[in-house]
Amino acid sequence: MPHIKNALIRYRIIDRMLRNKYKPYPSKEALRSACEEALFGSEDGAHICASTIEKDLFTMKIEHDAPICYSKKYGGYFYEAPDFSINDVPLSEDELSSIRFAVSTLQQFREVPFFQQFGLAIDKIVDRVAVGDQTQELSDYIQFEAAVSTGGNEYLPTLLEGIQAKKRVWFLYTSFQQQQAKPRKVSPLFLKEYRNRWYLISYDTQKQDIVTFALDRMSELQILDEAAQIPSDFDAKHYFKNAVGITAFKGEPLRIVLKAEPVAARYIETQPFHSSQLCLEKNANYSLFELQILVTEEFIRNLLGYAGELEVLEPKSLRLTLKERGQALLNRYQS
Repeated sequence: MPHIKNALIRYRIIDRMLRNKYKPYPSKEALRSACEEALFGSEDGAHICASTIEKDLFTMKIEHDAPICYSKKYGGYFYEAPDFSINDVPLSEDELSSIRFAVSTLQQFREVPFFQQFGLAIDKIVDRVAVGDQTQELSDYIQFEAAVSTGGNEYLPTLLEGIQAKKRVWFLYTSFQQQQAKPRKVSPLFLKEYRNRWYLISYDTQKQDIVTFALDRMSELQILDEAAQIPSDFDAKHYFKNAVGITAFKGEPLRIVLKAEPVAARYIETQPFHSSQLCLEKNANYSLFELQILVTEEFIRNLLGYAGELEVLEPKSLRLTLKERGQALLNRYQS
């Protein structure tokens, strides 16, 4: 899919250059250079070659009826019909269907506070691709998972501003355990969504550690005129690399070995717990899976969801944890 997207972008760039009256007759090299600069930020030919531009010009002629001609006199390309633009070419039915699907996806987020500012833009897109009452609603055929807001989403723009400006933030926070609002002052690092709930990953100077806060338990948030303190070794892209869910901590990932019955194995295989998951063995009676992750509460709860269809073989510490949780469940239902 990315190569198709890149091709469409190149078509737009070529179209714009062919219609530029101030720099007419762009050469093949000029077109190639402009496309590579726009897509990859370079012009050395490492990503886009001359043959790619030749194919683009040919495709534009065949599929979009672009009246592209070459001028030997000026050594460059031009539109034989000066008023032509690839932007004026009608969309195909497949393209319209793709746009309708994308708009339907966007519409499910329109009531989320962070996205409400884009509501008007979404409405405009809907109006542009509307095809009349004779077309059935996409909802007759497909239903998206609802993006349920639990509160706190209104703080997303402010926190994002604090992160980008590298400023500390202050807020009141009510934890599930203490149920009492307490002031917090931290350096915001990045935002993460997990199961329709947003979290702030931050650095607490007093604790000298990274702390996670749920936005729905925040109140009275404000950005301070104080520079944020960001650990030199912190990497947002890799912070959750070895974790499942929103819990992450320092330490080496453990080797997890799971034994799953056939039906459970098919679910686990098609919906992996983590990107490190491998299938070690598969037969008619069971499958063995291996993961290299940190044992988090979210991962434990995911395992419990398979009940008796899954067994933890390694490590012993996780096996004992599952045994204790299972015994506690059994005790509740013995009376």
